Amino acid sequence: MLKARLQNLSPTHFKAAMASEAQAILIDVRTPEEFQQFHFDGALNISYLAPDMWERMEQLDKDKTYLIYCRSGRRSVRVGTLMRNGGFDAQKIFHLDGGLLNWEATEDL
Repeated sequence: MLKARLQNLSPTHFKAAMASEAQAILIDVRTPEEFQQFHFDGALNISYLAPDMWERMEQLDKDKTYLIYCRSGRRSVRVGTLMRNGGFDAQKIFHLDGGLLNWEATEDL
């Protein structure tokens, strides 16, 4: 299972990581239309469905810390796995478990 090989964070822990990891790069892998409706401040939009998605990912610094998310967690799991397999530091890739749907369902955020 792809998800088991990633660092999955609950919404609470993802929010804490956004606050504590000042140098982390936040990546929203949803479509531009979804991104326009809502996104976290400072997030980059690199759509999983875009034909140049991997080319854009390869331009990123592979040693930085990344916080990735999507609507339900499915696309971001795939992107996190691609990043891991593509030479990014697996210890610095963090995934919002359950995506924005889980974020919205979690109280006290």
